[in-house]
Amino acid sequence: MLLRKYVVKEGDTIHKVAHQFQVRVIDLLLSNHQLENASQYIYPNEQMIIPETKNAVNKKVSPYECKMEYGPSDLEEDVKFLRKYYPSLVSIQKIGNSVMGKPIYAFVVGSGKKEVFYSGGWHANEWLTSKFLMTFLKELLQYSQAGLPFFQYQVSKILEQVKLFIVPMVNPDGIELVQQGIYEEHPHFYSVLNINKYSRRFEHWSSNIRGVDLNHQWPAGWDVEAKESPQVPWPRHYSGRAPLTEPEVKAVYHLTKKNNFSYVLAFHSQGQVIYWGYKSLEPVESKAMVERLSLVSSYEPIQTADSDGGYKDWFIQETGRPGFTIEVGVGTNPLPFSAYPEIWANNSLLALEGLLL
Repeated sequence: MLLRKYVVKEGDTIHKVAHQFQVRVIDLLLSNHQLENASQYIYPNEQMIIPETKNAVNKKVSPYECKMEYGPSDLEEDVKFLRKYYPSLVSIQKIGNSVMGKPIYAFVVGSGKKEVFYSGGWHANEWLTSKFLMTFLKELLQYSQAGLPFFQYQVSKILEQVKLFIVPMVNPDGIELVQQGIYEEHPHFYSVLNINKYSRRFEHWSSNIRGVDLNHQWPAGWDVEAKESPQVPWPRHYSGRAPLTEPEVKAVYHLTKKNNFSYVLAFHSQGQVIYWGYKSLEPVESKAMVERLSLVSSYEPIQTADSDGGYKDWFIQETGRPGFTIEVGVGTNPLPFSAYPEIWANNSLLALEGLLL
């Protein structure tokens, strides 16, 4: 077996490196005795041995499966891909930056008067929502360009009536923390360790890199939520010192204020339900709309979640228009790779039907 050396980059994981070099994860573990299992973090500038095996793994992965994590570096690769292959069909806007300066992207497709907004990757350990939205976007563009139906939906015609905005990854810093962990060269090394009580595992982390929950940051019952949540930066549920303090939230706020969204869908991951109301402020048509989303996803509609301070809550309160929180998957976050095919099966039609509400 021939061996090569590889220097780990920002955003790398064991599964990503195995995929990059078309080797099995088990062979990577066997060649690197410092690695105990496939979930171990690998940090930038560490050296790894890459085995050259006779039985290389097929690098092509089905878009409806998940073989590795999806993070900010993968989003950057998708930005390059979309700019290369669909420059006339998708507009890519940088709407802001994260705490660590990572770009927050909005993808805009369609030319219609009705504006619709999908968002995901709000919580760090819910990165499968980012993968779902980017997979959906690429499939939408492919079928639209070919003039073919996406399942039974004539998307090229639909996009003449609709302009869809997608922000797939609101929380890039937190997502990368969950996937790669923390290391001494990281600019937030000490503060993150302090927030995490010096634990070096981050599967439970849902906040941004400053320990603020980006879906508790909205001025819709923020004070109520803040009183019932941690009072200092925390891996989850800390509402911040005031609403709208975090740059990631400000980016979505300004995007929402700048445009005229008819309704919004925010994707999260836990429960296989759809929340569709807030303090009875939602318009009457929301009920019929959520019933349509439920029928194409099998997810249960629930009018009100027992919480405040969420983006959907604020949108309903601010505009009087419909807003929906889609909770994909069920289990413990981060959901395993094996959960993704079901997420795709349950949400692909939901995302298509969402264009027609």
